[in-house]
Amino acid sequence: MPEATPDDSPDGPPGGSNVDDADDDDGVRIDLISGARMDGLTGMEKIRLILDGVRDGNIVILEEGLSPDEESKLIEVTMTEISPDDFSGIEIETYPRSDTGEKTLLDRIMGRESTQKLTVIGPANQLKTLHKDETLISALVSRR
Repeated sequence: MPEATPDDSPDGPPGGSNVDDADDDDGVRIDLISGARMDGLTGMEKIRLILDGVRDGNIVILEEGLSPDEESKLIEVTMTEISPDDFSGIEIETYPRSDTGEKTLLDRIMGRESTQKLTVIGPANQLKTLHKDETLISALVSRR
């Protein structure tokens, strides 16, 4: 019997597991995306990463939120992709982290918004925000 090579692995590509093939209908998948992963992406790459996950029925949580321009573009692209039978859109909730020490002096003077915030994004037909304040997002997540 031939020995399996990394390319033949049933667990996915070499160097990591293939979570995209995990088709588990017993729950809701939550993708927690670090700021480090998003740092190397362009605005459109971030939007595609988010929308591809949400279109698959996943809840996407960003460690660091999107810039106001990226968030506007996400909503714009989402609106063009809505289809009654296929994709109902997104639900998005964001809250800023504590502002103490996170903004530079220049950011405060210029009135720039920090992107240091937690963002929760999910399919509109599965994610319902129950409560939101400056320190908590409470959401109800349902299966399709």
